[in-house]
Amino acid sequence: MGGSIKINLEVRDAIIESDAGDVVKCYQCGRCMAACPWNLLDGLDYTTYRFCQRIRLGAIIDSEEKEEIAADTIDVFRCVGCDSCKVECPRGVGLSDILRAVRRILVDYDSYPGELKSVVTRVFSSGNPLGESTEKRGDWSAGLNIPQYTEDCEYLYFPCCLPAYDTRAKKVAQATARILKRANVSFGIIGKEEFCCGEAVRRVGAEKVFQAAVKQNTELFKKAKVHKVIATSPHCLVTFTKEYPEYYDGFETLHAVQVFDRLIKDKTIVPKRPFEKTVVYHDPCTLGKQMDIYDEPRAVLKSIPGLKLIEVPIFNRDFSICCGGGAMGLWRDWPQDERLADLRAEQILETGADILCVACPYCLQMFEETIKSLNASIEVMDISEILELSLE
Repeated sequence: MGGSIKINLEVRDAIIESDAGDVVKCYQCGRCMAACPWNLLDGLDYTTYRFCQRIRLGAIIDSEEKEEIAADTIDVFRCVGCDSCKVECPRGVGLSDILRAVRRILVDYDSYPGELKSVVTRVFSSGNPLGESTEKRGDWSAGLNIPQYTEDCEYLYFPCCLPAYDTRAKKVAQATARILKRANVSFGIIGKEEFCCGEAVRRVGAEKVFQAAVKQNTELFKKAKVHKVIATSPHCLVTFTKEYPEYYDGFETLHAVQVFDRLIKDKTIVPKRPFEKTVVYHDPCTLGKQMDIYDEPRAVLKSIPGLKLIEVPIFNRDFSICCGGGAMGLWRDWPQDERLADLRAEQILETGADILCVACPYCLQMFEETIKSLNASIEVMDISEILELSLE
């Protein structure tokens, strides 16, 4: 942080009371800094271990002038919420939650990056980070004959904003829906009344917009009598599972890959068509570190005949490197030498795999753009797309 340090105990107390109680656990051992993916980039020192001490001292925000604050908060908004630090921390300090609490103060000051402000505004005004019309939210399902959700359905399929609108990510929602239909899973969709789950806006500190998302979706789920949800995005999964119950706990959520795993184990679907490719699986941070879902995607891939599954050496499972898309990183324009997706892509390309398999719409978009910029030949596919190709 630049300039002279100013002590602000009022700000300190507000941050600690807002999901940052873990600051008292930190004894600055520095293991979080070693685990943080930013510090794997050449020439970048992201001193994560100092955040808790700054908060305890009341020195995390140096100035009371909005312009000065805005110019001095890049470190606070660099965190992508991957939780690598929490995995490594001997006391389980949730640094991403602590920084979220700091960001709330900065958002209230209106002192946060313009890229993020634009996304927050779009979510609030249109219910999705792309700013698309709510009327088009269900258009991805055209021609698939998916029923509208009713209380007779076992599951609501909630595809996430990107698969609902993005041209590439729509294919993931479509593949998932076709697999569920093939397995005769009882499910439906709601469409235009859905609102973004709010995970990204909460991560960035826009708490009021998150509360609007919770209100919209929980009222919708209550009205529709939704009890089970299948999510394509791990970000929706972690938010519905860990954040929403504070306000409404009348439903449970599964990630699509968990459902696929069950269907294969029950022999409801049987992959028979060979997929003669070498596949490397990338563990999404929200699915892996935050929800402990590591075995299910690997079990699905191993069930496919002809598929050879390999791992990124060392940096897999708990030690998987973030794509950089979390906490609205998907919409940040970092300098070329500060892109986590480039670092992760280099690790993946070194495996020699034909296919990079993901299970998160954020990872899909981050890696497709990165692989294209690197002119690499590896193809990026979602696990639903690979599984569908193996079904006769």
